[in-house]
Amino acid sequence: MVFTDNEYTYLSEHPLGRLATIGPDGAPQVHPVALWLDEAAGTIDIGGPALARSQKFRNVQADPRVSLVVDDQAETPNAIGQTGRGIEIRGQAEIVTLDPPLIAAFTKETLRIHPHRIITWNIGQFASSPGRPSHLQGYSSRNVSR
Repeated sequence: MVFTDNEYTYLSEHPLGRLATIGPDGAPQVHPVALWLDEAAGTIDIGGPALARSQKFRNVQADPRVSLVVDDQAETPNAIGQTGRGIEIRGQAEIVTLDPPLIAAFTKETLRIHPHRIITWNIGQFASSPGRPSHLQGYSSRNVSR
């Protein structure tokens, strides 16, 4: 399983994120996106109404490395007063064709993200880590092996 139960729940409840791709000049480009989580495959799909004509699509064709961030503010602060929480998924994007598309308004071209590294902050039960700086409490990161 690529995502923990807490990560899967968070992603399922937050279907909007920001996808960073690498532009033609090597600079990052960030795009707001809707996302669909495939728990069984451990992947995330991203579509659009004209995805194949978008800069993010061309960027992925040239360099498939991507980073997807999904975050928000919790209604209740954690034990040390933080309300920010989220997940960053770094990985490779593959271009796939879905028939039918993710939703009727989208084209069949889809970006499928295969995670390599998952970074979370304040997702799920807060657990303090002795000796860790206060601003990193609730933070975790791990490489994902497939």
